[in-house]
Parts: sequence; C-alpha cells; structure tokens
Amino acid sequence: MRSSGLFPSRRLARWHLILPLTALLVLLTVTPATERLDLWLYDTLIQQSRLAPPDELVLVAIDEKSLDRLGRWPWPRQYHASLIDRLDQAGASTVAFDILFTEPSERGAQDRQLADAMKRHGDVVLPLHIYPSDDEQPLREFLPIASLTKAAGALGHVHVELDDDGIVRGFYRREGLGEAVWPSLADAVIQQSGMETQGSDTAAVAADAPFVNVRQNHVRIPFSGRAGRMPSVSYIDVLEGRVPPQKLRDKVVFVGITAAGFGDMLPTPVSGRTAPLSGVEFHANAFSAIAQDRVIQPVSGWASLLLGLFSVAIIGACFPRWRPMRTLALAAGLTLLPILVSYGLLRLQALWLTPGAPALTAALAFPLWTAQRLGLLNRFLNRQLHALGRERRITIGRLEDRAPAQLLDELQELLQASDSWLTSNHQPIRGQPPSGSDTLLPQKQAGKWHHEASRSRIRFFRNGYWHELGLVWTSEADAATVRPFLDSLHLHTGTTEPVIERSRERVSHHIEQVHNATLALAGMRRFIGSGFERMPDGVIVTDALGVIRYVNARIPEWFQLPRESLTGMPLQRLMISGSTEESRQPERIWRERILTILNERHEDVIDYWLRDRALLIHLAPFDLPEQRHPGLIVNLSDITNLRERQRQYREAIDFISHDVRSPLVSQLALLDQLRREDQPVAPETLDQIARLARRSYQLAEEFVQLARAEELTDKRFYDCELLTIAENAVDAVQEQALANQVRLELDGREDLWLSGNAELLERAVINLLTNAIQYSPGNTVVSVSVENAGQTGALSVTDQGPGIELEDQPMVFQRFRRQKGTEMGGPHGAGLGLAFVQTVAERHRGVVDLVSTPGRGSTFRLYLPLTEPD
Repeated sequence: MRSSGLFPSRRLARWHLILPLTALLVLLTVTPATERLDLWLYDTLIQQSRLAPPDELVLVAIDEKSLDRLGRWPWPRQYHASLIDRLDQAGASTVAFDILFTEPSERGAQDRQLADAMKRHGDVVLPLHIYPSDDEQPLREFLPIASLTKAAGALGHVHVELDDDGIVRGFYRREGLGEAVWPSLADAVIQQSGMETQGSDTAAVAADAPFVNVRQNHVRIPFSGRAGRMPSVSYIDVLEGRVPPQKLRDKVVFVGITAAGFGDMLPTPVSGRTAPLSGVEFHANAFSAIAQDRVIQPVSGWASLLLGLFSVAIIGACFPRWRPMRTLALAAGLTLLPILVSYGLLRLQALWLTPGAPALTAALAFPLWTAQRLGLLNRFLNRQLHALGRERRITIGRLEDRAPAQLLDELQELLQASDSWLTSNHQPIRGQPPSGSDTLLPQKQAGKWHHEASRSRIRFFRNGYWHELGLVWTSEADAATVRPFLDSLHLHTGTTEPVIERSRERVSHHIEQVHNATLALAGMRRFIGSGFERMPDGVIVTDALGVIRYVNARIPEWFQLPRESLTGMPLQRLMISGSTEESRQPERIWRERILTILNERHEDVIDYWLRDRALLIHLAPFDLPEQRHPGLIVNLSDITNLRERQRQYREAIDFISHDVRSPLVSQLALLDQLRREDQPVAPETLDQIARLARRSYQLAEEFVQLARAEELTDKRFYDCELLTIAENAVDAVQEQALANQVRLELDGREDLWLSGNAELLERAVINLLTNAIQYSPGNTVVSVSVENAGQTGALSVTDQGPGIELEDQPMVFQRFRRQKGTEMGGPHGAGLGLAFVQTVAERHRGVVDLVSTPGRGSTFRLYLPLTEPD
C-alpha cells in the first residue's frame, strides 16, 4: 500500500500500534504493576465461584457459648482429651486441632491424659507454627510438646501469610525451616484420613539453609463463603454429649476457636475485613478444596503473555481498517476477553490466569490509537494550515471594515457626487462640510443616512473614532436616484470593538485555526457556487471522458431536463438531444470536437440553436483536481437577443436600401426629368412628387416611432386615462375615415386609469385605426370599444374588411412583414405599424392579440394593466 507524506500506510500504522502495545504488555507482565488489579479481579471472580463444603467435614467451634460454660481460655487440656474421647465414641474418622500445644501445661497429668486420648483415637492431627520468638530472633519451628507430638497421627503447619493488600487468599502446601517438610494442616488431615485426590501434594521437598523458611506449592482456596458457612457444632455440646453420634460418625473434624477476640482472624476475598474468618474455618476451607480437588493453581505468566500477544495481534490487524466506534467496541471486547478466560478457567479447571496485563493492554490500545490519530491529525492540520496560508484567496471584504477615506473615494467614484467631505472626531480629513452641515448628527442616528435637499450624510463609528461622511449632489433628481441605494448600505460597526479570545492550548488553537479556515473555505465555496448558479450563462463541467459532472441552474432550465438526469450524461448526447433539426450535427462531429479539445488542449467556439434560443458554446479544457487527465468546461452564452438585433439590423438595412430609397429615387428622377424638359410643371406631376414625399416621410416616421417605443421605460410613465386616449385617436383619423367613406363608432363610458405614456399609446391606437380604415371597404363601420376587464383595460378595434389568412396571422406583429393577401396587401406601409403596437403593449406590461376570420373582418384587442390615479 502506498503512503503519502500526510498519511502513513496501513502497514506502517499497524506497526506503530503493535510495537508500543507489545512493549507495554511485556512491561506489565514482568513487573508487579498490575498486581493490585489482578487481586481485585480475583476477589471479584472468586465470589462467583464459591465451593460448597464436603459432607464428611464438620467443625467443632470453640464459640462464645463454650467459653461461657467452660471459663476463661486457655482451658485445661483434660477438656480436649474428653472431647477426643467423645469424638472417638461417635466414630469421627480424623480430628484436627487448630490449637497450639507448644508449651507444657501446669499439670503434667493433663498432658498425659490428652496424649492418651490421642493414642486411643489414633488419627489426631496437631498444628505446628513457624514464627520468631521475638522481634530480634530468627524464625523457629514451634511443634507441640514431645508427648503430644509422639501421640499425634500427623503434624501440619498452620502458617498463613497475607497478600500485599492484607487479604489472605491461599496457603503454601509445604513449608519448613531448611526444608519444606511440613505439609499444611489440611494436607496432613488428607494424608492421615487416607483420602486419594488428584491434587495430592507429591512434589519434591525443596531445601535451603536451616534458618530459611522454605515454602513451596502455593495454592488459592475457593472459599465456601462468609464466617459460619461451614457445618459446625459447639464444643460444649459435643463435650456434654448433646450432639447425636450420627452427626459425627466418619467425619473429619476440625477443632478451633471461632469466638470473636480469640485466635487468628483472617480477612478473605469473600469476607473482607469486616467479617474475617477464624483460623479453623480457613483450614477447613483449605481441606474442603483439597478433598474436592478444587485448589486453585496459578497459571504460568507465559500464558498471560501469549493471551495478551493474541489481543495485540487482533488490534494491529483491525484498528487501522475499522471506524472509531468499531475499534472502541473491539478494545472493550478484548479488555473483557482475559477476564472471561480467567473466569472460565477458574470455574472449570480451578486455574488462575492473571488477566491484568492483557486486559490493561487492550484497554490502553484505544487511547494509544487515538493519541496516534490525534498526532497524525495535528501534523495534518499543521501542513494544511500552512498550505491554506499559501493559497490565494478572493477577498471582497465588508463595507464595515473598509477604511473611511477609501470608502469615500469609492462612493465618489460610483455615484459621481459634485462634492464630498469626511470628518473624524469633528476634525476634517477630506473636504469641508458645506455651510449648514456643521451640526453633528446625534449618536442614536448612527449608521443611518440623513438626507437634506441635495446633500446626504451619515455618522458611523470605526476603529475607536466617530466619523461623518457627506455627499453633495448636483440636483434634487440626482439625490432622489441614489438615496435608496445609500439607505441600503451598512457602515456602522457599533461603539465597542469585539474582543477575540484565543486559546493558548496547542490543539485547541489548531482546531480554532481549522475552524476559521473551514469557514473561509465554506464562504469561498458558497461564493463560487452562488456565482456559478446565478451566472447568466450556462456552465457544464465534464470529466476526462466527456461525461457531465456538474451543471448550473441555467442548463436544466434551457434544455428542459431534470438536473439529476444531467449528471452522468455524455456531453455529445446532451448537445444532440437539444439542438433543432436545422442546426443538429451528427454525433460523430460532436465526438470529434470533444476528442480534439481533450487531446490537443485547445479551445473551440460553436454556434448552437436550442429550440428558439441562440447559444454560443465555448469549450475549453481544464485540469481537474487530483486527476491526471483534463476535463472540459463548457460555457453556453444566450445570444438570442444579439441574433435578433443582428436580424433587425439586416432588415433595417434592407428597409432603408429598398423601401426608403425607392420613393426618394423616384422623386429625384421626376425632378431631373422636369429640369431637362424646362416646361411648366403639370399638377399631376406635383401630386406624384408630393405622394412620394409623403411616402418617404411615413416610412421614416414609422421607423422613428418604433425606435422610441423600444426605448420606453417606466421613468416616462405617468397617470393617463384610456378612454381619453381612444377619443383622441378617433379624432386624429376622422379625416382619413371620411376620405375612405368609413364610419367610426366609439363605445366607452367608464374612465379607466393606467400608468403609462399617453403619447405612444395614442399612436398605437392610431396605427390600429389606420390599418382598419385602410383595408375596410366603403360604407362600412370601424368599431372602437373601451371596457373594464377586471384588473386590465381592454381597447378593441374591429373592422369589416376581408380578414387575414390563417397562415399569415402569426406574422402580423413582426417588423418588416407585410400581408401579401387581401387585407394587408397593397403598397401601403412598411410592416412597422403593428410591430410598434406590440412593442408599446409590452413596454406597458400588456398584450395585444388578433381575432380574424377571412371574409368577416378582424379585431385587434389591446389589454393594459389598470392602476388607481395618484
């Protein structure tokens, strides 16, 4: 797997994780670092693995009741002799005392009495202890007195050591000075009773110096529970014969002190320090474990190490490939794995595997991996921040951050004010406030423009200073034009500067830097994305195979296709599907164009017709990020208006060269003829010259009126009344109507007000009436009606002429188009009259339509939006 300077390969990352985890595992295994953790885990698990005592075990407890009846401790040894006799009579198999008889009694007869009782029974086990006689003496073995030692069936040590945390969990099965010859009390009982167990202590006896306490075969005990869980009877009850013999028959009997304050009290994992076990209960639990082959043997540290290495191998294999939540779950599972294995071995095989080292290693894997990821992230952030710092940015800047002097210059350049001034804390910086402007604006109006006649000024706070900026206009009209724009500008930053607190912690500082860089990049992305989306041109971006990967909003709108369907479409398919039949090029031509651009990396420009839209397509190669091969960026410019203007320009040239020149040439020819003949001019000739002059004037007038209509804007609108406009138009064509023997009728009673240009509207109605009169037969009627059609006013002109053929109706409003049939035929007009009417209607946000039936006349209707008069 390859790696870059920023990201290590997966193999390298794996070893970066495995090596430190392995070193940590070995360190935890060979040192006592996890000892307390292992002890706590053992105590927790052993409480779930309690061992029920065997049926052959019974405890004779020297309890508070016995002490109350028999007096102060120590008791006379004749009591113990009597107890042994009672037990012998009841049929007890083996009797073990957890009572030290290391000193002879004051009465030697009692020692002999006890020894005789022990001999009569034959299976009495006595304890020995190994400890120093005082703090300055070496260790000594304290055996029972000689007579009792000879009478005892076996001896066993009762030496118990606490672990480092003060809890006793096990014992050494052999112990002794110089040689580990003494079995534990529990082992001695097992041997004396003749029990055969799989876990019998048959190990070789270790030897050392005679003053050294030699210990071997340390095991742990699965306790039966808290104090009092062992089957027991009271010492005094046995002594006085109140215990049924069958309860003691064939039993292994442990005799010892259980009363509080007497004898050894040992804290264990199941009892803690609050309710410790007595020594005799501890040894009884040891016997129970040995008799049932459930003593807990420690597993070699190599097994724990191998289990930890297994976990490390899984971590190294999975962590570099998995997501954080999965790695966290894996780390948690591998942390529990050694604990579960230890618990399983404890319950099933009576083995104890220390789980602390492998569990802690797995638990630390995720933090270590996270630290490595953070380190890698930190390095990545440093490099990316350094790279971002070298990137060139598009900085537009806010007006609130612009220097006041620069702001004044830019406003002056844009708005062309006749004069301007700028003050800072009442001191002039640029120009001088005109007279009458020396009164400062109040602070409550800060950030708001104050307009006075032909002056505009604003007060704002910037960088700790109050500034006032003023502009003077040439006229009231100029001031009225720029005031809405000025009111939309926000220049005031407030009277307090923001305090930016920056973190001194390195990672937090880097996160803050990345956050700021991300905001800047997001702003840049929005800027670029919004710019592409709002471009008047269409933009397409393809990959190296000419497949579309991005389009802006213009492309789906123009091609009438869903945006989602365009992504992934080959460019040539889109171009072929959208082109008209006349301009469609074969797929082979488009494919060759695209391949040529991609191979030779040169630009190409293509004229393209998309339905009724003329487009200019500019194809250019460009390098895609992280790509070896270039893609295409395609810019589609809508040049429909340009093509239409070119067409109109050509038609205007044709119109001027033919329609306008023709009557002028005829006039010049007639004048030349008159000059050559040198005769008085006949009235017919003068009429012909006048007719040609009027023809030229009419054509020029129509051309000029159309140009005025096309330049009409809202600024030239005012309130006007539609019925009055119709009346004036009717009056204007009355003479023409009388000459053609056509009667005009006007129907309208309601005043309809609209915002528009009455002069051009009247001219449009005159054009409609002139056409109607010109093409109406004599003795017919041209009707004009004005009515309210809801939110619009409708003005209609109806004639009784021959009508317009259906195939000619779609072209009647096109300029330089003349009807060659009945109604629109003849030599009159240049095809601009109805084009003028349509242009005037569109400039007034209205429409004009035609209803005509050949042979039955025509009706032109003009619909204009109505308003309330101011």
